[in-house]
Amino acid sequence: MIRSLTRQETPNRLRMLLAVLAVAAASAILAACSSSGTSSTSGSGSTGTSSPAAATTGNLKTTTIGGATVLTNAKGFTLYSFAPDTPTKSNCNGACATFWPPVKGPATASGVKGTFGTIKRSDGSTQATFDGHPLYTFAADTAPGQAKGNGLNENGGVWHEITTSGTAAPAPASTSSSSGGGYGY
Repeated sequence: MIRSLTRQETPNRLRMLLAVLAVAAASAILAACSSSGTSSTSGSGSTGTSSPAAATTGNLKTTTIGGATVLTNAKGFTLYSFAPDTPTKSNCNGACATFWPPVKGPATASGVKGTFGTIKRSDGSTQATFDGHPLYTFAADTAPGQAKGNGLNENGGVWHEITTSGTAAPAPASTSSSSGGGYGY
């Protein structure tokens, strides 16, 4: 016998379906890229990580997004800083690094004024820095020129696109915020 769903059961089933899809997506991203980190060193060279928005071997470059000239990886994906980080330590580890893949270092960008360096992450990998900010891409940026992560408040702090001046770009007025992991849009 088939029975119809009540009004209360329909949203619950929809939530369950969305939860299953979110877990599947997170698992796929986690399998594609994961890192964690701490510590400090210095250098310059190329970048590389393994998500669609992640850097590949090559130098960094700049592009203009929303009127701001921002630092990007070699593929044109926006690079971000995380407010709780220090010049010698990334505070984005585990699940955070799944959604915000660290840019592997060392890195350089032709014609960009500022200091490039690296920090050593706890897994032994090297993460690129710019003017003391560890660099990340954002998994939700699925095409070059996007900056969906700018101004998001996730994983215990605010994320900012890296401008070529090395300072945090102002967050867009319509930016949403969330707590915990995942995408905040």
